[in-house]
Amino acid sequence: MAVRQALGRGLQLGRALLLRFTAKPGPTYGWGRPERPGPAAGWGRGERPGQAAGPGAEPRRLGLGLPGRYRFFRQSVAGLAARLQRQFVVRARGSAGPCGRAVFLAFGLGLGLVEEKQAEGRRAASACQEIQAIFTQKNKLLPDPLDTKRWQGFRLEEYLIGQSIGKGCSAAVYEATMPVLPQNLEVEKSIKLLPGSSPEIIPRGEEEEQAPRAATFPLAIKMMWNISAGSSSEAIFSTMSQELVPASRVALAGEYGAITHRKSKGSPKQLAPHPNIIRVFRAFTSSVPLLPGALVDYPDVLPPRLHPGGLGHGRTLFLVMKNYPCTLRQYLCENTPSPRLATVMTLQLLEGVDHLVQQGIAHRDLKSDNILVDLDADGCPWLVITDFGCCLADEHIGLQLPFTSWYVDRGGNGCLMAPEVCTACPGPRAVIDYSKADAWAVGAIAYEIFGLPNPFYGQGRAHLESRSYQEAQLPALPESVPLDVRQLVRSLLQREASKRPSARVAANVLHLSLWGEHTLALKNLKLDKIIGWLLQQSAATLLANRLTEKNCVETKMKMLFLANLEYEALSQAALLLCSWRAAP
Repeated sequence: MAVRQALGRGLQLGRALLLRFTAKPGPTYGWGRPERPGPAAGWGRGERPGQAAGPGAEPRRLGLGLPGRYRFFRQSVAGLAARLQRQFVVRARGSAGPCGRAVFLAFGLGLGLVEEKQAEGRRAASACQEIQAIFTQKNKLLPDPLDTKRWQGFRLEEYLIGQSIGKGCSAAVYEATMPVLPQNLEVEKSIKLLPGSSPEIIPRGEEEEQAPRAATFPLAIKMMWNISAGSSSEAIFSTMSQELVPASRVALAGEYGAITHRKSKGSPKQLAPHPNIIRVFRAFTSSVPLLPGALVDYPDVLPPRLHPGGLGHGRTLFLVMKNYPCTLRQYLCENTPSPRLATVMTLQLLEGVDHLVQQGIAHRDLKSDNILVDLDADGCPWLVITDFGCCLADEHIGLQLPFTSWYVDRGGNGCLMAPEVCTACPGPRAVIDYSKADAWAVGAIAYEIFGLPNPFYGQGRAHLESRSYQEAQLPALPESVPLDVRQLVRSLLQREASKRPSARVAANVLHLSLWGEHTLALKNLKLDKIIGWLLQQSAATLLANRLTEKNCVETKMKMLFLANLEYEALSQAALLLCSWRAAP
């Protein structure tokens, strides 16, 4: 706002203050009470602001059009103006001396600036809401491959099982497909199935003669290891309920083995879909089969009927998901992303974590083995967070976990456990706040994405422990990494959670750094410039989304940014960036 405009507005408001507080006694003005001579008049004595003048009188509404959070400021200014008026007005109304006029002008100018700043903020917030509404509608996920088969896929016998993809501490994952899927009708005719197998299992030796694995097996089946859940479907669902957090509605709407699953009171939240979060297409219980490699890879968790020394139950939970080419750890072993691509990959993790926080869910086991990677036509990676077996998704406590004893589960992967989690001590009123714990883990994983060893893994002098490290001990990222990203990673790894940016603010920092360099380069960063930039980005992103760039990773990231646009979080991110760039 120009000085001349502010001055004019200040004169107008100052004149309003003069008229308000030099009126003759009688009717109520301003705060709803008559003017009283003597020291009782003014702020802090006599009636309070807004108090009625007498029994049954209604308080007058406050003027000047300012919201409630500026009301105290206005009342203070007006009260002080009334005192000054009595000091400088002799008899006639409006005959204030030069000092009184200057005071009124100064305070009126202040009110004008506050009012204009508030109006500017309202306009910016409104623009962000409108942009967000547009891109929330545009940002819809593609249908999963089983959407057209709503009542199919709830029995293990319906799938063709391929090779083992991997195994963890609680499950094994296999590539799979359904013969009824259109792309697999020809594949079913061309492959030879093991006779008498149920489910059908494709032999390992015929891999070279078959079509590419990803095209042949678009699905992956995760078989949980059932050691303690019992053999009833209800008990299995109850014990392994955290695995169902990313399950789609269709996945939980059909037959689950012998029973239909019903969401109970104590069951975890259901996570809304997000492009950076795994989606479970089907979930059901079934008898444990003897799958390829089982007797070698995990004989101890098999049921006794399959292995005499096995400790597992005969029935367990199966989850059907998309088959991804590799994990983040596997991708980084074979690829070295450029600093810009690594920044986009880190941004994808922050977007996924922010979605979890907004849903009141903490993953609590983030690591490169629990992050899957999809590749677009150009080989650009798209990251997806998976494995929710350790998550906190309680409807009643949200992200605030009561830590009453050491028996309370704090999550998995102690190496990447945030300081506020691993240093917590149990007590009757102890609570662990997980709202920024996953964001801390993203900061640690960022070292791996940018080509360095994770400082919280391994042994030796370079190894750090999350419970005891100091920020000064964190290794420096390469100089090729942009300054904004280096500063952000260090901020995410602050020991005190209160000093860390939230996942939303951290994601906005990278969005602004990646796409808003020209705007941020301005010496005087103004709100209207940011709004103009947002409108330009919106138009360009909508156009790119309709053209051939629809599957481009950067276009998808811009769509996510605009669909999650919030004025306050964006302002915090811009202030962080400006402060980092201004620092010597």
